[in-house]
Amino acid sequence: MSGPAEKDYHHKPVMLEAVLDALNIKTDGVYVDGTFGRGGHARAVLQRLGPNGRLLALDRDPQAVEAAQALAGQDERFSIQRGSFTMLRTLVEDNDLLGKVDGLLLDLGVSSPQLDDPERGFSFQHDGPLDMRMDNESGQSVAEWLAEASERDISQVLFDYGEERHGKRIARALCKARNENPITTTAQLVEIISAANPSHEKHKHPATRSFQAFRIFINRELDELHEVLTQTLDVLAVGGRLAVISFHSLEDRIVKRFIRQQVRGDDMPRDLPVTADMLNPRMRAVGKAIYADAAELAVNPRARSAVLRVAEKL
Repeated sequence: MSGPAEKDYHHKPVMLEAVLDALNIKTDGVYVDGTFGRGGHARAVLQRLGPNGRLLALDRDPQAVEAAQALAGQDERFSIQRGSFTMLRTLVEDNDLLGKVDGLLLDLGVSSPQLDDPERGFSFQHDGPLDMRMDNESGQSVAEWLAEASERDISQVLFDYGEERHGKRIARALCKARNENPITTTAQLVEIISAANPSHEKHKHPATRSFQAFRIFINRELDELHEVLTQTLDVLAVGGRLAVISFHSLEDRIVKRFIRQQVRGDDMPRDLPVTADMLNPRMRAVGKAIYADAAELAVNPRARSAVLRVAEKL
């Protein structure tokens, strides 16, 4: 766990103005930030809310929750719950707001402070303990999993969550290396993967896909995304907005498919004579996918892979 210096890691909220527009904020509305991070989006939402507005937030990272608790102490319109965003429905129900939420934001992936803190083990650019847990006070770290996982399982994780075509080769190298010395640091992992990866993509570190895969797997990120999306229809009010920022194709594919299914409505045989309204559509897509513009990319390069998708409950 990192100390006070963690507060120095800078975080720029991605596509801030686009997110605020997407949420269509009403001054007396109720909003949920499912991924508080360091509160960049949350603070901007609070600035647009009036005295009767409310913002609930979730985050499973203890350091993020600590930052959020400081904000909650300053603003009675805001409250924070520690936990995964899969707790969304429970959080809203406990506040007697089921079906009354006007906007929900999910900013997926890892935050800048998590990436920049070597002690968290998320980055292949800084040496530190091989951890990668969003909640570094519970569950199994990547180092612990790699120590006991089979070569086949490692290879499958690399393929499924990193789309790493050299997964078998990398898995073999990892198993061979751990037989000589435990793999406990990010620098060790980077060295093994870089040596085992035969094709170095232009402008992409050879360990990028592997680090992504291990992080997604150890935190169950795609499973949890599926879980939270299924809760959104119960949580949102009619006219309420869902805004999701994804950072890689696996996440974006899930979000895109979910919105498309809700827009289409019930599955019916193609040859049945039914109109679109009879299919019971539950959402409408709000515009097309939104990407960071050149001005934002100039000051925040990490936004280059971000995709924002927005839908509204019918």
